[in-house]
Amino acid sequence: MDTGVAHASISPPLLRVSIGTQAADRLDFEFRKPFRIGRSEECEVCFKNDYISRVHAEVLFDAGQWWIRDLHSSNGIFAGMQRVDLAPVGDAVIVRLGIEGPAVSLRVVPEPAAPPPAPKPVPATSPDAMAHVAQRYFGELAPGQTVGEHTSMVRQVFQQVQARQRRKYGRVMIALALVIVVVAGYALYLQMQVRRHKALAQDLFYSMKSVDLDIANVEKQLAATNTPEAADEVRKYQRRRAELQKSYDQFLAALHVYDTKLTEPQRLILRVARIFGECELAMPPEFAAEVEAYIHKWQSSGRLAAAIHAAAGSGYTRTIAEDLLAQDLPPQFFYLALQESSFDPYISGPMTRKGIAKGMWQFIPETAIKYGLQLGPLVDFRRPDPGDDRDHWDRETKAAARYIKDLYSTDAQASGLLVMACYNWGEDQVLPLVRSLPANPKERNYWRLLAADRNKIPQETYDYVLYIVSAAVIGENPRLFGFDFDDPLAHLENQ
Repeated sequence: MDTGVAHASISPPLLRVSIGTQAADRLDFEFRKPFRIGRSEECEVCFKNDYISRVHAEVLFDAGQWWIRDLHSSNGIFAGMQRVDLAPVGDAVIVRLGIEGPAVSLRVVPEPAAPPPAPKPVPATSPDAMAHVAQRYFGELAPGQTVGEHTSMVRQVFQQVQARQRRKYGRVMIALALVIVVVAGYALYLQMQVRRHKALAQDLFYSMKSVDLDIANVEKQLAATNTPEAADEVRKYQRRRAELQKSYDQFLAALHVYDTKLTEPQRLILRVARIFGECELAMPPEFAAEVEAYIHKWQSSGRLAAAIHAAAGSGYTRTIAEDLLAQDLPPQFFYLALQESSFDPYISGPMTRKGIAKGMWQFIPETAIKYGLQLGPLVDFRRPDPGDDRDHWDRETKAAARYIKDLYSTDAQASGLLVMACYNWGEDQVLPLVRSLPANPKERNYWRLLAADRNKIPQETYDYVLYIVSAAVIGENPRLFGFDFDDPLAHLENQ
């Protein structure tokens, strides 16, 4: 290897190496000789990870220090956010094997200092004698007191040494102050960089949401005309969204949003918020704590487990998920029906000025007619009605999926949590608040609604959204939260 620095016959210091992002899979090594890192068993540091090439990098000692060099790997080596071919270790460095691969920590272990020479024995001297000598040569003189030539010379030399030491320590203190200023400035720079990257990542996320709206509008056009041009346009937008999502995921990895400091419930809350179309980077700090509080409410009740078992036993789960996916909606809207009816297909709500809500999705008569459902002769009575399409869960589910998609692609601006709020109490109180926000995903989402109008949102609606979100979080890993069932939507991962 040629680093452009003259070689010196220096024995390599001990290098401590750690690789891996989780405590469970981290590996630690120490080397004094060059070594290679990769998936291959031939490498001295063998680490199994999809982002690591068979022989990914080598670490060697050259020109008086350790270096790490990329061996033409597929995913490269990253120092910070920059891909590098060669990086000096210095005292310590952390690099990443691929932008989403494992981190490698390289740290030089300082050699132990040689023990100081044993002090020469000094003759025993009494404390009184030492105090007398100190006063004679270094103490303050009494008024009119004189000293001999030798003593005077010693005192002058001591004063000169003191003056030099004061100047020396003054320079040291100034240097330390400069170092502190530089370190503080660099820390501020890093904070500004993190804020900048978070802002860019949020812009990417809301660009994805805008593309979701474009896809929904073109899909409406496709449903109306069924032309090849509309189908091509949908595919074009879908490719664009995939590119934006890949870039956004890279930002999340670089910012360590889902890092090891989070608990597993906290990671699931971030994941579910994103599934429902909300940016996890913009989540209000108190929202995760609120979701955890509602998880505790579910844990203290048997309603969630009973509803999930009922849905599975009656074959509702797969059909509901498929109807939602057919509208390009997150299948986790399954939990909206749970909150509305506990999956009871014959339930009726109380009489309201808009009539009685019925069925698994609790459609009022006006909404049922709008989405093509036939009302039955018992429309004004709170009991099952075979002649009412709302009491046929499969018909109402298809209508509910179309209703949710319309909310998602219009007033809610691709915000799933705004969809829930509007579904629960839209036309009377929530929808005017939503429509008062600018009509774009970055400025019209649930986080902005909470910031602007939390005191105007009905408590029923606030509870409604949090019950659905917390149920979806539990559904990602029910046994983690102490429930006796598995993820009801797990079958979708195998499709």
